[in-house]
Amino acid sequence: MGNGNMAFDGDDEILQDFLVEAGEILEDLGNQLVDLENSSDDPELLNAVFRGFHTIKGGASFLNLDSLVALCHRAEDVFNELRNGALQVDAQLMDVILPVLDSLNDMFDELRSGEEISPADPAQLSALDALLGKDGEAAEAEAVAVVEPPAEEKDEPTADELEDEFEAILAASAAAASKPEEASEKIDTGSDEISDEEFEAMLDQMHGKGNIPSAVAKTDATATDATAKAEEPEATGDSDEISDEEFDNLLNQLHGEGGVPGSSKPEPVAKAPVEAPKVEAPKTEEKPAKKVAKKPAREAPQAETSVRVDTKRLDDIMNLVGELVLVRNRLTTLQTTVESEDVTHAVTNLDVITADLQNSVMKTRMQPIKKVFGRFPRVVRDLARSLSKEIKLEMEGEDTDLDKNLVEALADPLVHLVRNAVDHGIEMPDEREAIGKPRTGTVLLKASQEGDHIELSISDDGKGMDPDVLRGIAVKKGLMDEDAAARLSDHDCYNLIFAPGFSTKEEISDISGRGVGMDVVKTRIIQLNGSVEIDSQLGEGSVLTIKVPLTLAIMPTLMVILGRQTFALPLVNVCEIFDLDLSHTNVVDGQKVVVVRDKPIPLYFLRGWLAKDPPPRNDTDTSHVVIVSIGTQRVGFVVDELLGQEEVVIKPLGEMLLGTPGMSGATITGDGKIALIIDVPGLLKAYARRM
Repeated sequence: MGNGNMAFDGDDEILQDFLVEAGEILEDLGNQLVDLENSSDDPELLNAVFRGFHTIKGGASFLNLDSLVALCHRAEDVFNELRNGALQVDAQLMDVILPVLDSLNDMFDELRSGEEISPADPAQLSALDALLGKDGEAAEAEAVAVVEPPAEEKDEPTADELEDEFEAILAASAAAASKPEEASEKIDTGSDEISDEEFEAMLDQMHGKGNIPSAVAKTDATATDATAKAEEPEATGDSDEISDEEFDNLLNQLHGEGGVPGSSKPEPVAKAPVEAPKVEAPKTEEKPAKKVAKKPAREAPQAETSVRVDTKRLDDIMNLVGELVLVRNRLTTLQTTVESEDVTHAVTNLDVITADLQNSVMKTRMQPIKKVFGRFPRVVRDLARSLSKEIKLEMEGEDTDLDKNLVEALADPLVHLVRNAVDHGIEMPDEREAIGKPRTGTVLLKASQEGDHIELSISDDGKGMDPDVLRGIAVKKGLMDEDAAARLSDHDCYNLIFAPGFSTKEEISDISGRGVGMDVVKTRIIQLNGSVEIDSQLGEGSVLTIKVPLTLAIMPTLMVILGRQTFALPLVNVCEIFDLDLSHTNVVDGQKVVVVRDKPIPLYFLRGWLAKDPPPRNDTDTSHVVIVSIGTQRVGFVVDELLGQEEVVIKPLGEMLLGTPGMSGATITGDGKIALIIDVPGLLKAYARRM
């Protein structure tokens, strides 16, 4: 069969299960490999990586995916050599292994899309063979060998250990035969046979836990007693042969008691009559053995603790909950017109239940931010290697949950910000050492929940940013004149890095220098109704902070009226609200402004932009001003009326209104009317003269 085809026409669920499970293993392998480079002497980590490649190889072999098998088989051999101490983990070895992981991910992408899997890269296979010291033909012969189903790997026993185990079985059989009444109590009355899985589990337990040797000592004593007191000649322990009945009793005894306890080195059974002068009571040995035998029964119910659900179903449920929220808002409004305690009580109960249901459904859509953070150890490692820098990545708050759509949307912006911190922020090791810093720089990724928002920060202990240098770059690139640059505060200078075309790099590389990355990051964060801020200390490092809502499905808004139309302002953009006597405003460069806490805030009259036939207003009237933030800048929107806060469900605009400047969607208000949701950045871009 071909590399991308299965050798049987089985249920597609088998393939889908393999893709899901293997995808999780590959995701873990990416983190484990980077950790292993920093903790090369961790045997548990080595075993975990070995098992990961082995498990994928087993599943791929079952599905006849030869390219996957060949690559995983060689990687598995490399890690087996690492476990045995024949090889050592270093950066050069990881430079070979990590591209193998990338190739496996590419193969799985092809498999998910239904394409034929590409053959394994011969260069990668040769590189792995070189690590193993094998020639191509020998490696190829091993790669196409029959692969056993995935199982937890243990070290292969030596010939001496196998002989000792067999002699321990003989000794135990003598003890079992000498006490037929005890052995018969341990025989399962349902059947005198055990399955292959039970037999293998028994052997694994004997070999893996080192339970055999002590049992030999104990059975030696029992065998001595049995030799002295036995009435039947076949029950003695002097013979090297055992009967079928004795062997069955032995297996039932071992199976029923959960294996032979103990940890000492097994000794030949021939020494039993000489070296076992002390006889221990059998009952004292049975109690702990029975407890061990119950373990598998307790673990069995854990099999069905979760189910996989198509995300489309979750989206459908979320949409229905959104409709329920709109109905709740409508009933809450109608309740004020009905003077009835029963109606009030019913609507209040509905409000509570709807809120609980909304939170529960939102939790089903939540994913930990570590789904995004998981890719950064590899990104930082590869980038540090290419730049010859020494960098340590630290992560906090990986278990912070947010909407799955946000997890996917934040991936690319965060990758760029981390790359930016490594490339622009952290100095070269010699440079850091010269100024008294550790050679290894630190990049910290941190996530936390702040109310109904998620706060993400990317900080580094690098060189920081010089405001004067940033001012000079802005003037040089024509973004502003020298006078305007001189008036900028240090904080405003830091935010210049988000301007289109702005870059502190003089040379363009494949990593940075084009001046488009940070602009794209800011635009993407704002599209998610989020904000981004940056702070820096020269010589100490920089901190970039992102705030995004927990979910995009249901949005808290501030409802306002312009003329006769209702509009919804996303609450995430609203900073403060106050009443203003319009006669106390000033005009700067033709723009009306108001001074708030010694800082001028530009004012915009939304009714002139959005209201149809707005009624005339006197500039001496008192109006409501809503201060909103867009990134790091604040502006004031003058509105006619404030209705209050309301949770709304965003509905897409129809074809006729799609693309309307300054509008992100629509919703149904509590009184049954339609309200347009304002896109603050888009609105200012479309109508404001300057920002």
